[in-house]
Amino acid sequence: MRRLIVNADDFGFTTGINRAIVEAHTRGIVTSSTLMATGRAFDNAVNSAKAVPFLSVGCHVVLIDGEPVLDAKQLPSLALARSDAGHFRDGLKSFAARALAGRLDPGEIEAEASAQIRRLQSAGLSVSHVDTHKHTHMFPAVLQPLLRAAKACGVCAIRNPFGRSKPLRSSELLTRPNLWTRYAEVRILRALSARFSDSVRAEGVVTPDGTLGVVVTGALDEKLFRAIAALIPEGTWEFVCHPGYNDNDLKSAKTRLRESRESELRVLTMPDARLLLLNQGIALISYRELTSDNGI
Repeated sequence: MRRLIVNADDFGFTTGINRAIVEAHTRGIVTSSTLMATGRAFDNAVNSAKAVPFLSVGCHVVLIDGEPVLDAKQLPSLALARSDAGHFRDGLKSFAARALAGRLDPGEIEAEASAQIRRLQSAGLSVSHVDTHKHTHMFPAVLQPLLRAAKACGVCAIRNPFGRSKPLRSSELLTRPNLWTRYAEVRILRALSARFSDSVRAEGVVTPDGTLGVVVTGALDEKLFRAIAALIPEGTWEFVCHPGYNDNDLKSAKTRLRESRESELRVLTMPDARLLLLNQGIALISYRELTSDNGI
């Protein structure tokens, strides 16, 4: 049996991203999405999510490149306090170094993650799962407090940020140097995957067998999508995507993903995308279905 969750990240980042996610769900293959509690278009995302009740909505926990829900003064290892507002102190590289060196306070991570999840719940959303911006929960220093926060909030599903050992054929990687570089970076971090699986299992939290699409983030096109679909193995997998509209809001935001979001939207809403997966024997499910299938 092969099952696929198609999850759109960054719900709430801009109204253009919100609109694209809803379109990718209603006209395409997106089954789930994760919403940013401090996104500039949070209220619009909440209203949009309520208008599409079959879209499974989780929390996209942000610990880098954004603003916390809690007062930054309560999060000295994560955020910098300013006179007007707080801001997370790190980008991904410096965050990774601090996580691996044990310089992040687990209590702060748990408190902030809880606050972000509860902000979605207070807005009237049923939070089906959690993941993190830039996949920071691949680091054990983040995973453990995130699992505690999720369970305390009644959320019992989490993204498995680790993918297959080789997500594409070598011919696809070799013809696209940027993908090969990305693949090499992701592969280095696979050393953390066994510990991830053990920790999630110990907490009784459900997770897919792994992720697809991380390597091609920013480069996804129809050819790559078809190549990935042809290689999906047995089990339950998550395809990570970032649809959006490259409007003025996005152009003024801090992100490397701009034009690529519209390209992804076109792929996710291809007329034959759903049929392609069906012909491969792949069933589309959501995170909500994943938890219900596991009796949660």
